[in-house]
Amino acid sequence: MPSKPETSVRNGRAKNADQRDTKNRRSLRPLARLLPYLWRHKKMAAGAILALVSAALITLILPLAIRRMIDFGFGADDPALINAYFFVLIGVVAALALASSIRYFLVNWIGERIVAEVRSDVFAHMTELSPAFYDSARSGEILSRLTADTTQIKSAFGASASQALRNFMMFVGAVVMMVVTSPTLSLIVLAAIPVIVVPLIGFGRSVRRRSRYAQDTLADASAYASEMLGAVRTLQAYTNESFATGRFQSAVESAFRAARKAAAARAILTAFAIVIIGASIVAVLWIGATEVFDGTMTGGELSQFLIYSILAASSLATLSEVWGELSQAAGAAERLSELLDIQSDIASPLAPLPLPASPKGEIRFENIAFTYKGTEHVSVIKSLDLVVEPGETVAVVGPSGAGKSTLFHLLMRFYDPDSGRILLNGRDLREMDPKTFRKEIALVPQEAAIFGATIAENIAYGQTGATPADIKAAAAAAHATGFISALPDGFDTRVGERGVTLSGGQRQRIAIARAILKNAPVLLLDEATSALDAESEHQVQLALESLMEGRTTLVIAHRLATVLKADRIIVMDEGRIVETGTHAELSTRNGLYAKLARLQFDAAAE
Repeated sequence: MPSKPETSVRNGRAKNADQRDTKNRRSLRPLARLLPYLWRHKKMAAGAILALVSAALITLILPLAIRRMIDFGFGADDPALINAYFFVLIGVVAALALASSIRYFLVNWIGERIVAEVRSDVFAHMTELSPAFYDSARSGEILSRLTADTTQIKSAFGASASQALRNFMMFVGAVVMMVVTSPTLSLIVLAAIPVIVVPLIGFGRSVRRRSRYAQDTLADASAYASEMLGAVRTLQAYTNESFATGRFQSAVESAFRAARKAAAARAILTAFAIVIIGASIVAVLWIGATEVFDGTMTGGELSQFLIYSILAASSLATLSEVWGELSQAAGAAERLSELLDIQSDIASPLAPLPLPASPKGEIRFENIAFTYKGTEHVSVIKSLDLVVEPGETVAVVGPSGAGKSTLFHLLMRFYDPDSGRILLNGRDLREMDPKTFRKEIALVPQEAAIFGATIAENIAYGQTGATPADIKAAAAAAHATGFISALPDGFDTRVGERGVTLSGGQRQRIAIARAILKNAPVLLLDEATSALDAESEHQVQLALESLMEGRTTLVIAHRLATVLKADRIIVMDEGRIVETGTHAELSTRNGLYAKLARLQFDAAAE
C-alpha cells in the first residue's frame, strides 16, 4: 500500500473507502502485507507445511486401503487377511493423528507469534507518530485496531490459512483420484464445481466489505467507550449515564447489524454449496450403484470413489467457509496497514547531526511562525524571535490563547514551525534526531501524566534503569517523601489509572521528581502550579526552586506571583512578544503585563 501523510484515521478511512473496495475486491491482497512476518519464521512454517502435506496424503491413502479391504479382504476366506487390513488402517490413522497434531501446534504457534509481532510493531509505530496525528485521531479506535483486528489476523495465519491450504490439497488430490477411479462419474462431480466457485468469489467480496464496515463501527464504539470511561466523574456528575449507555448501545447495534449481514452472506454461501455438493454425491451414488449391479465397477471401487467425492465436496465446502474468514482477516489487515502506512510529520533526518556540547542549554527562536492543522486561517505564532541564555530563567506570561504552550510544543519538536527555525545549543532541531535533543529537556506539564503503576515506577519514568536510591533522592528533592511515606506501601503504592488516588499537588510533585531524575539541562514548566491550593502550591514551588537551579528554564504561568523571581519575563499576546523585562520594569510601563499584574494583585489584596 502506498504511504500517506499523517492525517486522521477516521477522515482517511472515509475518503479512501471506495478506492480500497475497488482495489482489493478481487483478492485477499491486504494479507500480503503480513507475509514478511511469516517469512521470519520460515522454519516453523516449513514444518507446518510438511505436517500439513503429510496429513493430506495420509487422508488420501485411506480410501485406497478401504477399497482393497472390501474387494479382497471381505471376499477371502482367511480372517488373518482381514485383520491385517484393519491393522494397516489403524497404523494409517495413527500416522494421520500424529501429523495433524504437529500441524495444529505449529500453525497456532505461527498465528500467535505473528499477532504478537504485529501488535508490537503497530504500537511502536504509533509511539513514533507526532502529536499532530493524535490531535485528530481517536485513541479508542486505534486500540480497537490494535486488539480486535489483530485477533482477526491470528485466525488468518493460524487455523484459516492452514485449513485453506490443507483443503485445497485435499480437493485437488481427491479430484485426481476420482478421475483415476471412474472418469464417467467424475464428470458429474466436476460439473458442480463452477456452480460453487463463481458464487464463492462474489460472496467473498460481500463478506469482506461487510466485515470491514463492522470492524470500523466497532472501532467507533470502542473509541466512544474509552472517551466516556476516561471522564467517568464528569459523566456521573452530569447524570449522563443513560445518554452515554444509549449512544454506546446504538454503536454496538450498528456493528452487530453489519456483522449479521456478513454472517448471513456466509450462511447463504454455505447452504448453497452443501445443496449442490449433496446433489452431486447422490447422483454419483445412484449411477455408481447401477454400474456395480451391471458388473462394470466393483463395490470397493464405488466405495473408494464415494469417499474421494465426499473428501472433495467437504474440502470445497470448507474452502467456502475459510474464504469468508480470510476475507474478514483481509479487512482487518487493511485497517492495520493504514496505521502502519501513516508517516509522521516529525522525522529524524537521514544523517542526523549530534547535539553540540556548548553553549549548553542555549535556546533560540528565530522568526518563528506557526499554525495548527485545520486552523490555517489563525496564526498561533507570528514572527517570533527569542533567545534564552544558558542557565537563565525566563517566564512566559500572557492571556489564554497567546501561544505560550505552543512555544513548548515547538521546542520539543512535537510540531515544526511553518517558517523560521529553532536552535538548541546552536543547532537547528530539524538537523538532529528528536530523541537526541529531547533527552536534554525535562517537561513538567500543567496536568501531570501519572500512569497506573507504582509511585516508584512513575518517578523512574524520567530515567530508565534508575536505582531505588536515585528515585528516593528525586522524591526528596521534589518534597514528595512526606506524603509517599504516609501511603500504605510507600514507593510501591499503586496509584490507579492516571493517578486517580492522588491529589493534584501530589501528582505534580511526582512529575517534578520525574524531571529531577531526568537531570536535563533545559527545564520546561507549563502552568505547574495553576490548579493547586495554597499549601500544595507552596510545596510544589519549593520543589521547583530546587529543580531550576543551574538549568535553563522556561516557565509558563498565569499566576504572576510564581514568576517574580525570573531573570526575565516575556509577555505574549496573539502569537507575538509584546513586552520583555523584569517584574519591576514591566510593572511601570503601563502595558499588558502591568494590567495583568493589577488585576491579580489587587484582587488578591481585596
